[in-house]
Amino acid sequence: MAAQKTEQSPKKNQGGFTLIEVLIAIVILSVGLLGMASLNVGIIKGNKLSGDLTTATTLAQDKMEDIRRQGYAGVTPEDRAPCTTPYSKYEREVSVSVDDPAPRMKTITVTAYWRNSIGNPSVELKTILAQ
Repeated sequence: MAAQKTEQSPKKNQGGFTLIEVLIAIVILSVGLLGMASLNVGIIKGNKLSGDLTTATTLAQDKMEDIRRQGYAGVTPEDRAPCTTPYSKYEREVSVSVDDPAPRMKTITVTAYWRNSIGNPSVELKTILAQ
């Protein structure tokens, strides 16, 4: 009897991925995830800046309301000084211009400053009081 040879042909269309395909997919996924991570950092910094800006504006507005309550005669300039706790990283300054923009008027400017990693940003509010 003659031995019958059976040839095994390579299977075509085998399921699965090659190593090169997997490595390319990992590289593409890594680039996308790194982009998302840097985007998150930018969003966090933007939210922090927005919070600081809102707090500084509120502190300046609070001081402006005190000035309006004092009236024309009670307004005096104030040097730059830190705010009370828990806002100790913020500072306020009040400047007064007499007879500006017209006689018997005062222009009041309240400036709130705060410290952060990029410098000393500020918010400025102005109002005019008449006698």
